[in-house]
Amino acid sequence: MTMQFDQQWTLQTLQRLVEIPSPSGYTEAVMEEIERQFETFGVETKRTNKGALIATLRGQDDTRHRLLTAHVDTLGAMVKEIKSDGRLKLAMVGGFNWNAVEGEYCTIHTESKTYTGTILMHEASVHVYRNSGTLPRDEQHIEVRIDARTTNAEETRELGIEVGDFVSFDPRFQLTDDGFVKSRHLDDKASVSLLLALVKQVTERKITLPQTTHIYISNNEEIGYGGNSNIPEETVEYIAVDMGALGDGQASDEYTVSICTKDSSGPYDYGLPRFLKKLCVDGNIPYRLDIYPYYGSDASAAIRAGHDVRHALFGPGIESSHANERTNVDSLRATFELLSAYVQTEMIN
Repeated sequence: MTMQFDQQWTLQTLQRLVEIPSPSGYTEAVMEEIERQFETFGVETKRTNKGALIATLRGQDDTRHRLLTAHVDTLGAMVKEIKSDGRLKLAMVGGFNWNAVEGEYCTIHTESKTYTGTILMHEASVHVYRNSGTLPRDEQHIEVRIDARTTNAEETRELGIEVGDFVSFDPRFQLTDDGFVKSRHLDDKASVSLLLALVKQVTERKITLPQTTHIYISNNEEIGYGGNSNIPEETVEYIAVDMGALGDGQASDEYTVSICTKDSSGPYDYGLPRFLKKLCVDGNIPYRLDIYPYYGSDASAAIRAGHDVRHALFGPGIESSHANERTNVDSLRATFELLSAYVQTEMIN
C-alpha cells in the first residue's frame, strides 16, 4: 500500500521537536513528547535504562526483525565555570566548533528554572578589543552573557545557576516559500519526525508490515553510544535514519535521500545499501549514494558494540551540519518514500 507523505504534519512535528531543548544528557522532556505521540498512535513502547524509547510494530514475520533508529539528542553545552564577572564558561556536549554558535541565543537550564542568554566572545566589542576578530574561538574566550542582573560569581549562584547545568541553543526554525527548512538540530530531529510520520501512516491505514519492525528513538547519539544496546535479539537489519553530510566532494544534496555506503567507522553492509538503492530506482525516489568522511551513526555504534546485524544508513541531506543547518522538503519527502518502500518490502535473504 502506498503511504502518502503528510508534509504539513511532518513539518509541524519537526518544529515542535526542535523547539524542545534536548542536548545529550538532557532529553527527558522531548522523550516524553515522543512517548505521548506513540500513545496517540496506539503503539506499544518501552524505555531503556539509558532513557531511549523503543516502539514496536508487529509484522507477519515475527522471527526476523527490522530496526529503524533516529536520535533526538542534539548538540549543546554545560556550565563549566562561573566566572568572577558572573558570566559562564562552557563545556561542549557533542562535537562542533565554537564559531558555529558564536552570537547564538541560548537557555540555561537550572534545577528550578531557566534563564536566557547569549553565547559570545568575551572580547566581542570591536570598540574595546582591537584583536577581537583574530582571537581563537575556544573555551578560554567563549562565554555566556546571562540575561539577568549579575556582576559576580556569587550573584550568578544566587540565581540558582551552577556548574553542570545544561545550556541549549535556540533553534530558530524557519520554513521558506521554496520549501527550505532552516533550523538547528535538524540532525537528527528531521529523521525522528519522519519516523513518527511513518508510524502514523502504518497505524491509521492499518497496514501489516512483512517483518516486525522496531522504532528506536535514541538519546545519546551525539556522544557516541545512543543505539548500541537494547537491540532485540531477533533483529537482522538495523537502519540508522540520520542526516546526509553535504560539502565539497560529497554526492549528497538537499533534495534527495542520501544512502551512505561508508563512514569513518568503515563500510556499511554490502547488500543492504544496494537493496535500498534498488527500492529508489524501482520507486522513482530521488537518491544519492555517498561516503561520509568524519561521521559515525547509531548503526555503526551497534556494530562496534558487537551486535550481529546487517547495518545501513540513510536520511535527508542536511547542509552545514552541526552549525546553522538547512534541508528541503523534497529531501524529507524522498526519505519518507524510501522508508515507506523499505518497511513494506520483504527482507532480503
